[in-house]
Amino acid sequence: MPTINDIADKLGISKGTVSKALNGANDVSETLRKKVLETAVEIGYARNRARKHTANRLCVIVENIHHEDPGDFGYAIVMGFKKLAIPAGWEVDVVSVTEELQKSISYDAFMLSREYKGAFIIGMSLLDPWMEELKTARTPAVLYDNYIPENPRVCYIGVDNSEAFLITIRHLTKLGHTQIGYLGGDMDSFVSRRRHDAFLDAMDVHGLTVDKKRIGCSYFITELTQKYLPRLLSSHVTAIVCGTDLLAQAVIVGCMDMGYRVPEDVSIVGFDDAPFAAYTSPALTTIRQNQEALGNCGFYALNSLINQTYIGTLLLRAELIDRASTGKVRRKKKLAPPRKLPS
Repeated sequence: MPTINDIADKLGISKGTVSKALNGANDVSETLRKKVLETAVEIGYARNRARKHTANRLCVIVENIHHEDPGDFGYAIVMGFKKLAIPAGWEVDVVSVTEELQKSISYDAFMLSREYKGAFIIGMSLLDPWMEELKTARTPAVLYDNYIPENPRVCYIGVDNSEAFLITIRHLTKLGHTQIGYLGGDMDSFVSRRRHDAFLDAMDVHGLTVDKKRIGCSYFITELTQKYLPRLLSSHVTAIVCGTDLLAQAVIVGCMDMGYRVPEDVSIVGFDDAPFAAYTSPALTTIRQNQEALGNCGFYALNSLINQTYIGTLLLRAELIDRASTGKVRRKKKLAPPRKLPS
């Protein structure tokens, strides 16, 4: 196995300097430290082999998702991971990262510098620098709602989106809905793409026509509610499926502001079963993601990767939570065009 001596020889510096760089000593410049870390990654050096008494350490890497308070969607995911990892003898750090950090150091070098043996990553977009690096990363990583093909050290976990939308469309068709629209996130997000495609597939399975005027995708909720929602309502949809609960909540408010009743005039379905979903007005019908179970799966998959059992994908079964925001089609005639929302 590669050793500190190999790093020193490759860079033409002393073994002691390499050791200082790996341990974050103050008398080693950041430039040299970065070069040492990148060289260590390049030759396949693994600190835990050389330092047998180093504690077993994992990290949960978080970006763009709230996770610190019990009401946050990411909170139960992180706790679910910790509840299995800590009793199994692992130390777990929760690390918030930015795009700037990812540009300053590679994923593998970051993990090596902090002595982490693996990461559970939640909240990243497809455009993040580390997402490209994970295609060839050597340090095990489990991604929540993101997918990296072909790298056996990286696993994707989430909810089965295909099953989720099949259940959703079946629920709506049983209520008499055939004119169904979709609003979701930007296509730069892996999970937004998956949910968009799963909606189209589910409509096709149920023999329903998809009208492009009844689909809207954007990163911004305001654009979805002010631009796309009026267009959907003008096309006389009787139900709207949303890519997240947060969006569904905004759509309910937008519909009511434009004179539409939920669910009497239009049914709304969300995705996530976020903590607030049961308390919207009306209470939101949604696909449940069991956040704690997702965290459990994150640890199970990461522990498997560390032990060289290369899981590619681990999906939870989908579950529809039927509440008051969906109902039978009652409208017999077309409603007046929606009132324009103030900008």
